[in-house]
Amino acid sequence: MIGLDTNVLVRHITQDDPVQSPRATALIENQLTEDEPGFISVVALAETVWVLGRAYRYSDVEIAAVIERVLQTRTFIVENEIEFFFAMTALKQRRATFTDALIGTLGARAGCSATLTFDRKAARLPGFAPA
Repeated sequence: MIGLDTNVLVRHITQDDPVQSPRATALIENQLTEDEPGFISVVALAETVWVLGRAYRYSDVEIAAVIERVLQTRTFIVENEIEFFFAMTALKQRRATFTDALIGTLGARAGCSATLTFDRKAARLPGFAPA
């Protein structure tokens, strides 16, 4: 297993760099296998979501589709995959931002009784409570 950094994921997804994008795609499509998968950490995938939204202006629907494709790729091992699935679903349903949903679900997994927030929209998510 090899780890994949945010910039490799972003180059593969956006295909925006004439040198790095083909290298990222070749790595992901030709070198990764189910026996030798690519590991995507919580930080790398959360940062990828942030970059796609902020720098590339992807919509919530486009970001959710990217996350869904990543989660369905058999040659990826995604840290906290279930939590990413929940956050992607909340984003698709426009119940919360991706990061708010991820923070709440990771807190619940860690055993938090609630995650306190000043964010009214996030406070409506399971696992959150108003601060």
